Amino acid sequence: MKRYFTILFLFVFAALQAQETMIQNGPVMGYIDMKEAAIWLQTTRPATVYIKYFPVNNKKEVHYSNKVVTTYDHALTAHLIADTLEPGTVYNYQLYIDGEKTRLPYSTVFTTQQIWKWRTDAPDFKFAMGSGAYINETAYDRPGKPYGGGYEIYDHIAGMHPDFFLWLGDNIYLREPDWNTRAGIFHRYSHDRAIPQLQKLWAVTHHYAILDDHDFGPNDSDRSFWNKNETLNAFKLFWANPSYGVGDLNSATTFFSRSDCDFFLLDNRTFRSPDKRIEDDKSQLGEEQLQWLFDNLVNSYGTFKFVVMGGQFLSNSGMFESYTNYGFAAERQRIIDFIYKQKIKNVVFLTGDVHFSEVSVLRKKGQPVIWDITSSPLNSGVNTYGDEQPNSLRIPGSVIMERNFTLLEVTGKKGERALKVTYYGTHGDKLYQMEIKPEE
Repeated sequence: MKRYFTILFLFVFAALQAQETMIQNGPVMGYIDMKEAAIWLQTTRPATVYIKYFPVNNKKEVHYSNKVVTTYDHALTAHLIADTLEPGTVYNYQLYIDGEKTRLPYSTVFTTQQIWKWRTDAPDFKFAMGSGAYINETAYDRPGKPYGGGYEIYDHIAGMHPDFFLWLGDNIYLREPDWNTRAGIFHRYSHDRAIPQLQKLWAVTHHYAILDDHDFGPNDSDRSFWNKNETLNAFKLFWANPSYGVGDLNSATTFFSRSDCDFFLLDNRTFRSPDKRIEDDKSQLGEEQLQWLFDNLVNSYGTFKFVVMGGQFLSNSGMFESYTNYGFAAERQRIIDFIYKQKIKNVVFLTGDVHFSEVSVLRKKGQPVIWDITSSPLNSGVNTYGDEQPNSLRIPGSVIMERNFTLLEVTGKKGERALKVTYYGTHGDKLYQMEIKPEE
């Protein structure tokens, strides 16, 4: 009898191990709304995957996501959509691979957004953000000191329990062996997503992303990059955003709302004029994407209107990835003039890329105040002379020249809303804090 139970135990243990080895990466919680949510997964070989989900207070109300057969053409990834949800409800989910329930090491709970308009004050919420996630891989990195490090920052972000995390670009760093082939691009995403320190963050909060040059192609890449269709395709496969592109545009552009705030996630690479090209009317966003942004800013009722893009918007330093460099200053001014003409209040740009952090603000008498909160880098190399860049719009004392992330909290009753901005270091130590009150 003892031998029988030993054999049974080994059989069950082997079965569980087999299920675990079928997960290459994930699950990762993607977008979340009132009636729908996405969960992302990558398997180790082709498999049929789906989730079973139910309200935690009513386990008999069972629903199922779409079934996805993962394939090598799609990097063995799956977007599992839970689309039978109710607002403001806590759900538990279970993952099934080839018909077998899979045990997961982290929480498998998500909460849909609350329906609140004409009912209550807007719910408080908080989110974290950052850019520049360089994961070392010695075989393909430059010789010398590793460019990435401090991976423990992701454990500290997870420990803050944000409602979602906003990836501000350079979420991977494509290397020379990567960006010219689909195999290389898929490898970079798969490798970087697998580090142990990221696993809890993937599981406990929702994720939204934009791309920047290192997700898009080589350093400082633009619309001329020949393989941009493949890198954009990989972005769509590996990030569970609510949508990709606007109108007829094939891009990473998307939009979502949280409570009383709107988020406009822009693509500043797909349509970007080459930095070195000498011409008038250079654009980072392209005319169609720019007009989409203008239309939606005008129509937004958001208390804060967060415009998310790679590279700094307000900084007038004229250096590196600021909008005033490489001949893009006219488009920057065009955006500012539009905000002024339409009297659009509480526009906050959320930016990254420059490998240091700071807060900038543009104040002009009789016009709406415009903010730019830069968060960079998460764990890539640090720009140690950011404070020497001549940005006259910088909030004094806000420059951070070390690895960091930002926690933003929107709180308060109607008429008392505020945005608290707190920067934290690699080990969760507080580096800088400020508060922004919306203009009425």
